[in-house]
Parts: sequence; structure tokens; C-alpha cells
Amino acid sequence: MQRREFFKAGAAAAAVGLSYTIAGAEETAQTGNQYQPIYAGRTGKFIPGWGDQAVEHITAYNPDFADKDLWIRKDNQCLATYRTGPNQKYPYLYPMVGPKSMVTLLTESSQPWPHHRGCFLGEDRVNGGNYWQQGRADGQILSQGVKVVSCDEKKIVWTDEGVWKKPDQDPIITDTRQYTIDWRCDDYYILDLEYSRTMLVDVKCDATNHGFFGVRVSQDICPDGGGELVSDEGVFRQADNEKKAHKWMAYYGKRQFNPAITEGCAVFCAPAAAWKDWGVDGDCPWLVRDYGNISPLPYYIKGAEFPAGTVQKMNFRAVFFAGTAQDIDLNGLWNEIYG
Repeated sequence: MQRREFFKAGAAAAAVGLSYTIAGAEETAQTGNQYQPIYAGRTGKFIPGWGDQAVEHITAYNPDFADKDLWIRKDNQCLATYRTGPNQKYPYLYPMVGPKSMVTLLTESSQPWPHHRGCFLGEDRVNGGNYWQQGRADGQILSQGVKVVSCDEKKIVWTDEGVWKKPDQDPIITDTRQYTIDWRCDDYYILDLEYSRTMLVDVKCDATNHGFFGVRVSQDICPDGGGELVSDEGVFRQADNEKKAHKWMAYYGKRQFNPAITEGCAVFCAPAAAWKDWGVDGDCPWLVRDYGNISPLPYYIKGAEFPAGTVQKMNFRAVFFAGTAQDIDLNGLWNEIYG
């Protein structure tokens, strides 16, 4: 199938609920020379031209021409894309859309720091390498392949493995990831990341203000673009939240294309006990920026060293919502995963 035929057919599909498209996965079904859609919980019939009936919730296409990205749709509109190209610094999610607008709440390659990309996980100053910015020669986190675990009309779960290495050198870290997007209701959906990484050699993480897990949001929902940045304690803006400990930080604002819609996203931070194996004494500090970047940052204040064989685990959560941060029970959603 030609690329243009694939996307033409995808646009014609009348999907309900969540659906996903994944390139390069081993679940690919083949009949002759034609790649066929793979359904989860299918009750309808195939429609010529790669479409699916309105009763279909989940479809998976595995074209052999794409870059092993995972595309996730809601009612046949793009909800999120997990990007894993081998020329990237690290795998990341972009876009992730607002639940009312279906327009991205995240940005990538935007000023003033174009290396920020959507919903990310990276780190610089690791054994002299940089797994967050600069060129690939300084280090990359390389995806080892996306696998979709399960999917229904409201939830999709997939896994990936990351290898931290410089070109032509042995890896220093491997990680495992399980992502879940859970469409709880039409007012919000959740992204969960169950994360684990293993040190293959002795690893030194120097103090840094870059990384770790976080988001770079669209300009219209951050303070520099007219939106708001607020913590779980009701503290607004960068100056009063920087390097502080918070359960969560959230951006929200009126959407530029339609001010009648207010949307936002929040990133959660685990309690102090969860960061013990990460070399953090006490609560994890936050990096917050009025231009649109928030991330709980374990090595913001001081670095840490770990012997080969060390395993670190963490659960991360982000919430994408309609309305303001006060309209969603973010504290309840925090307690759900960390309480």
C-alpha cells in the first residue's frame, strides 16, 4: 500500500473510542502483499480501503514504510503520538491534545529552547554525556521497539525499552517503560508511565536543571502566553515554585483559536520515600518555567552516583484536562497513584 493510500483510508475511517496505528510492530498481519488492520475486541467487518465500521473501537495498522511511531486516535482524531525515531535524542509524546478541543496541549521545538519536545524523559550530565539536548554524538536514548499490550475504547497500554548510549560506545543504562493512556471522561484523561532503569556501569548523575520526566506546553496555556501555572498549594507562577516540593504543577489557559475553551495539563511528583533509590534526600524539587516547561527534577540541587547493577523505579503521571486546575480533582488523582 502506498503512503498516500494509507492516510487517505485512515481519514475515511469512522472510528469510535480509541484506536491506534503502530509502525514496525511484530503483530503485523499480512495477506499476500497487503498489510491488514488488527482489531482489539472487533465486532464489525473489514471495509475495503483500510477503513473500519463505526462499531469498531480499536484498530492497529502496521505499515512497513513508517518510522516505528505509535499513533493513537480518539473518535478517529489524533489524540497522541509516541515518537521513537532512531535520529531522535529520546522517545517522546507529541502531540497530546485537549479533551474538548482535540488540539495539542504540548509543543515541540519551540523557542526559547527548541530541544524541548512534548512529553519527555531525558537527562543531561550523565557520565559526561547528554541525554537531553545537543547532538546525538553526546548521547541518545534509543527505543528498542513499541509493543501494544492492550487497548479498548477508553484505554491503551504499550511498552518500550530504552538504551542510553553514545554512538559506537557500549550502553551505560537500559530502561523499561509501560505507558497507559486512560480516557476517564470527556473532561480529562491520564497518562501513566511505570518506569525502571538499570545501571550497566558505574553511573554519575551530575547536578543539572535539565530533564527528567515532564512536559513542554503550548504557548496559550502557559503564563508567558496568557495562561496560568499553579501548584497543588495554590501558588502561582515560576518565581514562587522553582526548586520547591509540590505534589503537582499544572498549566491551563484559554485556547488561542477558541477562547471559549479552557484546557490544561498537570504533572505529578511522587512523595519523598519513592525517590530514595534515586539518591534524593527528602522531597524531589521542581523545575518550573513560565514559558511552559515543568518537571520534577531529582538532580536539580545536587547529583548522585550509582554502582553498576543499581535499579531505580518510579511511577509518573500527567493529566490532560478541560477547564482550570481547580475544576479537576488533581489531589484525588495524585492520591490514587501515590497516596
